[in-house]
Amino acid sequence: MDKIWQELYGAAKAVQNGRDISPYVSAGGVAAAILSGSGNIYTGVCVDTSCTLGICAERNAIFHMLTQGEHTIRRVLALMPDGKIGPPCGACRELMVQLMPEGYRDIEILLDYESGRTVPLGELTPEWWV
Repeated sequence: MDKIWQELYGAAKAVQNGRDISPYVSAGGVAAAILSGSGNIYTGVCVDTSCTLGICAERNAIFHMLTQGEHTIRRVLALMPDGKIGPPCGACRELMVQLMPEGYRDIEILLDYESGRTVPLGELTPEWWV
């Protein structure tokens, strides 16, 4: 396993901390870590709400990266509540495509931590509209 995936996994695990915030909001069931084009790691957690105001962990991490002035993604890892890795949902994929329309196909997505299996985002989204 590539050392950077281990770092990304550790960063996501460090912020996961699933918890109820109120009767209507929970956070941290899923955590994500992304590696930016400059080599920085950004994290985020999902925020689930009783209505549509929540956000996925991957988009939260991406927004954290954008807030810090970066806009290029190299790698993405999403840590599920059971400790397994899962692929980004459609909304997260869509944001990555729109953020990097010329380069999204090369973003590496970790699909399985134990085996180190990765896939480029272009394989998950081969015929996107952009």
